[in-house]
Amino acid sequence: MTSSETEARVPDTFTVAGNGITLVGDVWEPDGGDPVDEILMLHGGAQTRFSWNRAARRLSGEGYRVTTMDARGHGDSEWDPEGDYDIHRMAEDLDAVIAQRFGSRRPVIVGASLGGLTSMLALGTGRDVARALVLVDVTPRIEAAGVERIGEFMRSGLGGFESLEEAADAIAAYQPGRKRPASVEGLRKNLRLRDDGRWHWHWDPRFVGGASGDNAEIGNEFFERLLPRIVQPTMLIRGSVSDIVSDESVRHLLEHLPDAHVHEVADAGHMVAGDDNAVFLDQLEWFLAEVVGSPPRAA
Repeated sequence: MTSSETEARVPDTFTVAGNGITLVGDVWEPDGGDPVDEILMLHGGAQTRFSWNRAARRLSGEGYRVTTMDARGHGDSEWDPEGDYDIHRMAEDLDAVIAQRFGSRRPVIVGASLGGLTSMLALGTGRDVARALVLVDVTPRIEAAGVERIGEFMRSGLGGFESLEEAADAIAAYQPGRKRPASVEGLRKNLRLRDDGRWHWHWDPRFVGGASGDNAEIGNEFFERLLPRIVQPTMLIRGSVSDIVSDESVRHLLEHLPDAHVHEVADAGHMVAGDDNAVFLDQLEWFLAEVVGSPPRAA
């Protein structure tokens, strides 16, 4: 498949009845017949399913059926009426996605940040939601300073932006090591122009505004107790300059899940897939081929 053909690929959008709300996702159908495997990609907090688009295009072109979901309160999924974005609600939503979209099949879950925590909670409490797990720059023990920096960035944009250019400036200041895109048009997928004439992030501000439920369990020993109960093949893909996952975070993960595979993307930060999508996908496909046993379809 040529690069232009890959770029031309578009997904089918669907909805799932979640825990009191409607969730929205995309499915990227595979090239070449039956899927090599099923992949479910869960984004991080304050992101949307569109953050996986480049990865989903390539993977579907190599024979995988790829499903990407907007978490509750994010993207096109509904906002919770009570502003409940507790990690346990996210896991219940994952149950609904698996039941309604996968039947007896079980996907390989690729979870970034919040999506990874949701997946660890689900698998660690015995839910039958995945046949393998890929954690993208997240472990049970995450660095408090990095979490606070993310929170500051998210809260700084709650008032919206005058223009897409202003939003791009804010992103560039938060991620000075990433090359700024030549065009800001891609931000239209992650921001919405509201009645006040300002561009706002495409997620419920209550997610970081104090009404998001009790997420005190994130990042403490609660996950340590769950981790050894994960029996599915697991891999961590981390950014070498991440301020969320440190060397100590990795050692801690391997203490509790010694059979986990760990791969590092050089010079990438917390947004691993966005910082170096090609290397991220190469490492993901190594895991799919060598550990899970579902190599990509030959071109």
